[in-house]
Amino acid sequence: MQVLNLGRRDYKEVWDLQKSIHHERVDNRIPNTLILVEHDPVITLGKSGRQDNVLFPVVSLESRGLKYYKIERGGDVTFHGPGQLVGYPIFNVKEGLTGIKPFIERIEDAIIETVSDFGINAYKREKFIGVWTEKGKICSIGIAVKRWVSFHGFALNVNTDLKYFDLIVPCGLKNVEMTSMQQILGKQLSMDKVLETTIERFSSIFHEGIQETCLEEII
Repeated sequence: MQVLNLGRRDYKEVWDLQKSIHHERVDNRIPNTLILVEHDPVITLGKSGRQDNVLFPVVSLESRGLKYYKIERGGDVTFHGPGQLVGYPIFNVKEGLTGIKPFIERIEDAIIETVSDFGINAYKREKFIGVWTEKGKICSIGIAVKRWVSFHGFALNVNTDLKYFDLIVPCGLKNVEMTSMQQILGKQLSMDKVLETTIERFSSIFHEGIQETCLEEII
């Protein structure tokens, strides 16, 4: 598993990068690749999402410093921004996984184990995708799969400013409460430490070795 840590990047830049890496993975020129990144503030609407779950006009969002994109992943509307660890696993979902549902379940398992390492009890909910705690939803997941290779992924709220979620109906669920690791633990966390733990848990859950790489080595 190649791991590409991009730091903080614009959403559109990384969206385009995902497509390039996806093409390389489909052609089997690279191994499974996990992109980890923080984004500038952005709201994205999945292909099955409802526009009315975005509670403010796009012009109003832009005036608040947010960008907005309709994208091809599953799921509804979500927010990405600083303090949130976003992961894009560009994996072949047939090799050792037998399909999309087990792939998503393994992502959930990896996040549950990650936050558990910081003393947070998290769990899955039947009929809902993502990771939950008693305080609310801590991680959203929305993927796309094309030619048996995934892209898009998960968003784990670490030190996220949760007020941004007031601009939307998160995941299209009207009564959902969003939470973060910071809110639950009452302190700001090291993003580097959370990132490091996430990599370790993905490696364990997906039975993949770890090879940290840089962008120039992939494309």
